[in-house]
Amino acid sequence: MRHPLVVCLALILLAGCGQKAEEKKAVPPPSLITVTQAAKGEFEVVLETLGTLEVLADPKIGAEVAGRVTQVLARTGTQVKAGDLMAVIDAGDVALQNKADEAEARRIEALAKQQEKLAERQQTLMDKGFLSKNAGEDVAAQRAALAAQHEAARARADNSRRSLGKTQVRAPIDGIVEVQIVSPGDYVKVGDPLFNLVAPKKLRAHLPFAESLGPRLQVGQEVRLASPLAPGKVFTSRIKDIRPGIVEGSRSLDVLADIDNDGSLRGGGTVNAAVIVSARAEALTVPEQSIVLRPAGKVVYVFADVDGQKKAQQKPVRVGAKRGGRIEILEGLAGGETIALDGAGFLTNGAAVAVKEAAGAASKVPAGKQSAGAGGTATAGAAGVKDAAKPEAPLTPNPSPARGEGSVASR
Repeated sequence: MRHPLVVCLALILLAGCGQKAEEKKAVPPPSLITVTQAAKGEFEVVLETLGTLEVLADPKIGAEVAGRVTQVLARTGTQVKAGDLMAVIDAGDVALQNKADEAEARRIEALAKQQEKLAERQQTLMDKGFLSKNAGEDVAAQRAALAAQHEAARARADNSRRSLGKTQVRAPIDGIVEVQIVSPGDYVKVGDPLFNLVAPKKLRAHLPFAESLGPRLQVGQEVRLASPLAPGKVFTSRIKDIRPGIVEGSRSLDVLADIDNDGSLRGGGTVNAAVIVSARAEALTVPEQSIVLRPAGKVVYVFADVDGQKKAQQKPVRVGAKRGGRIEILEGLAGGETIALDGAGFLTNGAAVAVKEAAGAASKVPAGKQSAGAGGTATAGAAGVKDAAKPEAPLTPNPSPARGEGSVASR
């Protein structure tokens, strides 16, 4: 009789042990994650686009006198200073013309002096009554005509003398010879092109933006520009002008910004441009991978100690602009909270967590300058994220010219 009872008790004990083992197995291990901090810092809202560079000074140097070119001293690619001799045109014909003009001016000047003496004598005779008044008036008219002829002759002589100087073709500004058109021995007429000169020290960026962004763009706003010709450099300028018309074809605004070129940029090249639309002194941002989509909406996981164990707490947030791996938090966090970074997508509310150190990354992110880009994006000056004030920070590698939806906050 005792044997069946013993067997039943043994079975009950075994069943209980099995249930405890199963319950123990059902408890998941803590999720292994990395953490960071919600950081506050300056936040810049920017609009980005891809623009082109134009050389502001692009003079075409032409012949100002006719003649045969005897010397060419500037070649394609030659750097010249204002006043440098670039070419020489034979001065023979111009010199002969100047001699003739000077001789004519002297001849008329002599006639004018002779007429002046005649007028003085006739005036004396008129005063004594030996000469009629009409005769005196005729002499005065002849004297005035000679004076006018002398003035015209002197002007022609001065002009031909200046033309002598124009046989020496000099650079009007500092620049680089883009194209050498003329060669020694060529005969040129007045107006014939000799050289194309470019002055790359001052460039103008043409920046296309969508029509819808017109109200957000203003003359004087800061512009940061980067070019593949100058890796690592950022050129700072300001909006100089916004053309009133709309560019046909692209249906975009033409925004202009002038650049002081250090020699690394070239006309016709492309630039990545970021217009600083506004700045907020204390914006709260987190890494983009910390934002997780849940049925409650967009959330982050912060940490709290519950019964001596770290657990994840779900915090719904409202986000704003994002860029460069950072996203602005408009509501839901106060700043300074420790939040999940890698592994946030696998967490649930109340899940136990274990923190691991990310290789080469700090667990806390200091506040820094942040920059929101076109399309509602931001760059934070936090650990592992470049400062917007430093080279290439606010600029994407190849932004589309059609971009520029601005930092429209996601809701």
